Amino acid sequence: MPELKKIKLVLEDGTVFEGKSFGCYKSMAGEVVFNTAMTGYPESLTDPSYEGQILVSTFPLIGNYGVPGNEEENGIPLFHESDRIHISGLIVSDYSFEYSHWNATESLSAWLDRSGVPGIFGIDTRELTKVLREKGAMLGKIEVEGEPINFEDPNKENLVARVSTTEKKTYGNGKHKITLVDTGAKYNILRSLLKRDTTVTVVPWDYDFTQEAYDGVMLSNGPGNPEMATKTVDNIKKAIEIGKPIFGICLGNQLLAIAAGASTYKLKYGHRAHNHPVIKVGTDTCYITSQNHGYAIDGNTMPSDWEVAYTNINDKSVEGVRHKSKPFFSTQFHPEAKGGPTDTEFLFDEFISLIDKN
Repeated sequence: MPELKKIKLVLEDGTVFEGKSFGCYKSMAGEVVFNTAMTGYPESLTDPSYEGQILVSTFPLIGNYGVPGNEEENGIPLFHESDRIHISGLIVSDYSFEYSHWNATESLSAWLDRSGVPGIFGIDTRELTKVLREKGAMLGKIEVEGEPINFEDPNKENLVARVSTTEKKTYGNGKHKITLVDTGAKYNILRSLLKRDTTVTVVPWDYDFTQEAYDGVMLSNGPGNPEMATKTVDNIKKAIEIGKPIFGICLGNQLLAIAAGASTYKLKYGHRAHNHPVIKVGTDTCYITSQNHGYAIDGNTMPSDWEVAYTNINDKSVEGVRHKSKPFFSTQFHPEAKGGPTDTEFLFDEFISLIDKN
């Protein structure tokens, strides 16, 4: 075991948690949020929706299965959700310095270190999560000795612009021509589409895709305040007028609703886990879903020709919307969740079915 250096997490309310360092020994600031999933840390750390956030894992043991390699399929990595780590820091209770897994190529600590991301272990993440549940997600900073740093609110930045692709790229050679608007897209959205006989053109967040031919539009997940992505919303409004099928996920759900005329709000501490129960409105069907978002749609602001399609059982927040007569729908949860659950992956089939019918 390497020499363990002291490190601390400081919350904006003055609360301090002291622990030991793994990963990169450096100071970093961000918004502190928690995730209750038991597995899937390589996918979470590379999820662009975590851009600018210090992630707390409530599962007590992290690092025991290491980090997978960079094997690719269709030009994208098989085991990661983007090309880099997006979190600003990682907080865990117990870090495992020993790892074992059939596709592991390095330790979590080594991966964080070469990515310039600090980690803390040896603190009471139960108590930390209790603070965040009671007071809400708050700003925080990881500080090492001799390297002071100021608090920084990532939500004041256009995080979408920070994580989106800067150039148009095309994948696959299938029947259905899909435009994927990258506001922080996870690779598994792309993988899920490519499995369904598609040609997927990935475009930047501010690209006017409506000037080109397509069969359907996929609006991706992404980080931060949806109100920042005004250029994306403007293009979605044009796409709504065109009338071809639109499917949105996570941030894409919020952006579609804003383009329709609804508003959004910031949740107290967000939904981040693999185990959120969601009800399909008008039925008793419940799905267990994967989620990662800090904002939600205000269902009371949906226009009369739209409706709420799914709601969260825990807090009754909106988990999806759809147009009453046109082929537009979206979900706040992740039907493409890498690491599971895969209960709602059928929604990609519904999207393709809408394209076939259109």
